[in-house]
Amino acid sequence: MARERAKRPHDFVRQQAKPEPPAFSPSCPFCPGNEAMTPPEIVTYQDQKTEGWRVRAFANRFPALTPEGSTMIREEEGFFLGMDGIGIHEVIVETPLHNKPLALMEDRGVEDVLRAYRERYDAISRMPFVKSIIIFKNHGLSAGTSLEHPHSQLVATPLVPRHIRMQYGVAIRYYDDTGRCLYSDLAGHELGIGKRVVMETERFVVFHPFASHQPFETWIVPKMHQACFGNASAEDLEDLAHVLRITLLKLYRGLNNPDFNYVIDTAPAGDEHKDCYLWHLRVIPRLTEVAGFEIGSGIYINTALPEETAHFMRELKVE
Repeated sequence: MARERAKRPHDFVRQQAKPEPPAFSPSCPFCPGNEAMTPPEIVTYQDQKTEGWRVRAFANRFPALTPEGSTMIREEEGFFLGMDGIGIHEVIVETPLHNKPLALMEDRGVEDVLRAYRERYDAISRMPFVKSIIIFKNHGLSAGTSLEHPHSQLVATPLVPRHIRMQYGVAIRYYDDTGRCLYSDLAGHELGIGKRVVMETERFVVFHPFASHQPFETWIVPKMHQACFGNASAEDLEDLAHVLRITLLKLYRGLNNPDFNYVIDTAPAGDEHKDCYLWHLRVIPRLTEVAGFEIGSGIYINTALPEETAHFMRELKVE
């Protein structure tokens, strides 16, 4: 925490508003009527009133990984080791409206998106080669999005990525030492002290982590122990929809629609019912740049205290 460079929460408000996109773009492959521009849909939720769709999911047209190949073959190239880029890469289009981000939806719309996440998670997790599933959203150019129509992505990999393996290993060691879940204890501690808590409902707690990597980094953590996002109940998703919408709406209103990423962290395949882990959702606003020191050291410089950013978010009144 760089106190010498510390900024007040208001200092992170975007000074210039993004231009308002149209409700429909004829060149957008995710807009209604342009379905032929995407691969065939795997999941679709129909709108009974308009007879159109509310949410669609389909294979990414330009995938990072594809289902073809073998996970059993490792090829040596001198000093290096490689394998086929096997996996799953899908897109979840969150709304037929080109200009309707999750923050401005109703709870029901956000719940539809979360249901689509879980439906695809459950189906893909049963594939024998899948070891890890990452669900994420990029919002804005600095967050890595290439199409502005609201959408999320899902990537399934044939191995557990090193970053996730290390994170999971810390949780296992904590469980071996204490007999308790690290993330459940963390959420309980934050609720106990309260100063970094942004929001609390019957099923979830929202807080800014003590060692936040970025200003306004936000975690949404279940109160009930569940290692895997796929184990979330319908009631969980209903409550999460409200919590996620309010969290994103506070960012939208309070910081003038910043770019952000969010990702759902969940247990690797095969560990869905372990006691050592708790799935959670992390929102990372793109308010600062990762520069040479962070790249060289792995240490992040945060210029905003999480106690102050949490207070700022807590005080915002939105519905």
